[in-house]
Amino acid sequence: MADSTTTETLDRLIHERIRLGIVSALAAEERMSFADLKQVLRTSDGNLSVHARKLEEAGYIKVSKGFEDRKPKTEYRLTTKGRRALETYLAQMEAILSEARDALERT
Repeated sequence: MADSTTTETLDRLIHERIRLGIVSALAAEERMSFADLKQVLRTSDGNLSVHARKLEEAGYIKVSKGFEDRKPKTEYRLTTKGRRALETYLAQMEAILSEARDALERT
């Protein structure tokens, strides 16, 4: 079935569900607020914060903090490095799925 090299080289940072959701949402939108991401991903503040920090540390997302109407506002955007990582990840997953479909058709 799936080539073990392909599955071994999957970006484990992106492969986690919440982090994949973050980079996918940011690929579709130029920037998103913490509140918007939290709502889209249906996750808790703490969970989103931890996963966003890991992506920021890897250079996959850029975080901007400021204030809007005297309230703190955190916004995220996908970096070029993050977009490339997502594109690579998606290509690898498509290859894995294609191999799985081929294997199913042979049986």
